[in-house]
Amino acid sequence: MLAGKVVLVTGASRGIGEAVARALAWRGARVGLFARSREALEALARELVYPESGGAALALPGDVTRPNDLRAAVERLEATFGPVWALVNSAGVGVFGPVWELSDEDWERVRAVNLDGAFHAMRAVLPTMLREERGTIVHIGSLASRYAFAGGAAYNASKFGLLGLAEASLHDLRPRGVRVSTILPGSVNTTFSSERADADWKIQPTDVAETVLYVLESDTGVIPSVIELRPRRSKPAD
Repeated sequence: MLAGKVVLVTGASRGIGEAVARALAWRGARVGLFARSREALEALARELVYPESGGAALALPGDVTRPNDLRAAVERLEATFGPVWALVNSAGVGVFGPVWELSDEDWERVRAVNLDGAFHAMRAVLPTMLREERGTIVHIGSLASRYAFAGGAAYNASKFGLLGLAEASLHDLRPRGVRVSTILPGSVNTTFSSERADADWKIQPTDVAETVLYVLESDTGVIPSVIELRPRRSKPAD
């Protein structure tokens, strides 16, 4: 199903984005790795070569807050591997604390990456998808896209906005053959937050990657529009 398909993954240098990129390349996809760290992306691209399945990867350094970076990345990805077939929007950042402690810079950074970045990534891939009347866009949101918590004003606002963007654009795009899905994981076992990254009660990045594969490999006659993922066990008491 994924062999030979061209997929752009943002936030691909670590965490969920890296796990998604690895899973896609293993299945034979040709993956564009987009993130700010050139060194990390180039090292990952060298790893993700699977001659038996045709899987491969291309490092595409850039910043999701800069639309020109994304447009240039898509142009290079398509020149190398062919028309983009799917986008997995995994870039994200979190700044947490009481609303009165959030600086203007904190607010702008979280919104610019989590919400504006998703919009810019969509706009970069949509010309090809609309021309070919096919494609899938997968946003990695969060349970924070639906459920607010103390100290989460900037993060919740950006993720609530992402879900709104995704659900509205689904209605815009499905008549044109483009599917939009959003995956909302709870706490994921990465270094994203200040909690211990090795907490064994958390969702694993590979669990999210498997859900992305499910969306991309599902029948194109259906849209898994919103999928919530929760840890099997709750967070232990402090």
